[in-house]
Amino acid sequence: MTPDTASERPVLAPAEPAWEHRGRALADELLAVMGPLALRIEHIGSTAIPGMAAKPVFDLQASVEDLAAASLDFEQPLAGLGFGRSPYERDHVPAGSFDDPARWGKRLWVRRGASGAEGEDVNLHVRVAGSPNERLALLFRDWFRAHPEAVPAYAAFKRTLAGAVADTGTYADVKDPVVDLVVTVAEPWAAATGWRP
Repeated sequence: MTPDTASERPVLAPAEPAWEHRGRALADELLAVMGPLALRIEHIGSTAIPGMAAKPVFDLQASVEDLAAASLDFEQPLAGLGFGRSPYERDHVPAGSFDDPARWGKRLWVRRGASGAEGEDVNLHVRVAGSPNERLALLFRDWFRAHPEAVPAYAAFKRTLAGAVADTGTYADVKDPVVDLVVTVAEPWAAATGWRP
């Protein structure tokens, strides 16, 4: 059964210092299971940003060379860890970009309500190494890590939004353009500092 996370109600939790460590540990655990097709797995999203309020769901990103091959090879080991494949196979192309939407392809596996020591809720985004959506996820995280003064304002926006919408699908649709705005500020920072994914 494929998890339908878009219909969940968005609930934000205050930042937890343990999230960063647990996200890294989850990434290491998944990398051990997903074998050589996963070039690397990184903790991304709000739980990877110190001080950021977030849905208590760990976003992880697996970078691969071949999305189709990874899709087939990851299915069984991820199912064994309680993950179900989501129907979403493409990320939002940022506003103002005329990039080919095909370059923003991904695969998404979701785990909710698992039990035991490895029971955290996780969104596992599988993206092509060097793709624009792989880069954007890392840039967004790293810009906020380098600019902690921006964290409270973004967290306040997310709390307000979560209280105003009924489901995570709407939450994501409204949040996407704000992410686009953050990235327009993050790009000059990346160029000035020589940041690389």
